Amino acid sequence: MLYTTTESVQGREIAEYLGVVTGQAIYGANVIRDFLAGVRDVVGGRAGAYESVLQDGTEQAMADMRMHAEKMGANAILAIRIDYEAVGKDTSMLMVATTGTAVRLA
Repeated sequence: MLYTTTESVQGREIAEYLGVVTGQAIYGANVIRDFLAGVRDVVGGRAGAYESVLQDGTEQAMADMRMHAEKMGANAILAIRIDYEAVGKDTSMLMVATTGTAVRLA
């Protein structure tokens, strides 16, 4: 499966547009992780715990999107967009959402 944020692939023709595909991952915030991230922010370090959650969320959302594209018979996903949003009561959860266009390249 080929992934790209662009609307085309240089040197490849789009044989068929199959439709929009999406993927989502939602993670609950951890009180200890929140505390440690706050401490790191105060001392100027990176918030590794949050970076890890963002990476995991992105990978899960991309895998979910790929699964949908494969079911449609796609061999590529174009125009991929990744969004991050705090959701839930008191924004206590992190949502990662991916969208793209499933296509069959010639």
